[in-house]
Amino acid sequence: MTSHSSAREFTPDSRLVRKLHPSPNINERRDNLKPETLILHYTGLPTVERSIAVLADPICQVSCHYVIDELGTITQMVAEAMRAWHAGVSSWKGITDINSWSIGIEIQNPGHELGYPDFPDDQMASVIALSKDIIERNGIPAAHVLAHSDIAPLRKIDPGEKFPWSELAANGVGHWIQPTPIASKDNWLQHDVTDASVPNFQARLQKYGYGCPQTGALDDETKKFIAAFQRHFRPELVSGILDRSTIQTLDNLINTLPETERDTK
Repeated sequence: MTSHSSAREFTPDSRLVRKLHPSPNINERRDNLKPETLILHYTGLPTVERSIAVLADPICQVSCHYVIDELGTITQMVAEAMRAWHAGVSSWKGITDINSWSIGIEIQNPGHELGYPDFPDDQMASVIALSKDIIERNGIPAAHVLAHSDIAPLRKIDPGEKFPWSELAANGVGHWIQPTPIASKDNWLQHDVTDASVPNFQARLQKYGYGCPQTGALDDETKKFIAAFQRHFRPELVSGILDRSTIQTLDNLINTLPETERDTK
């Protein structure tokens, strides 16, 4: 195991870690928050070397707990007990200091602006293994395994529609149900839903955890929240259009939550 000496040293939290590269971009978790969510990102940079350099650069003011390269090698950059700076302006279930409430994994992928390749099998095997390890040690609920785009829909689209959430769920990571099929073109046209569908969907998104505005209107912000939901839970078509497939998929997700987390309205 190798280490980087320009920041505070620490002992790996997971036996799966192969490299240490401590980042100076850390502080204490605030407001007595503990890591009860796991946030998955892609790096959006061309190489893992560049990604790690940025995440360890004091000028960049960003960091994460773990980085996973295309071959599946796991590098830890911040101890889980510490607050890494990966979420930015974000919210989930009314909590806005997601950095204090989460553990962040950066998955090496150049992202949409640089071709957005598929996530390799070896990389995904490590994502699953590390996520399971983090979840088990920290008691993170399945529905608290989230995309960066879930917590920051107005700014972020990662890890994107190619990310295999269904594969993660099949291996015990995250909350997922099979999306309601898009039966025909008519099934996803925006005029196919009633005006009453919009405020109800906004409220249901908020109940699930999204910080969706409750305007009752299909405004630009709401469309971004719809697209974020689709990107995670109905990736076949990320349109930002409120359609029956999207509405039913959200309802089914809520209905399969544990009773303690479920919206009963």
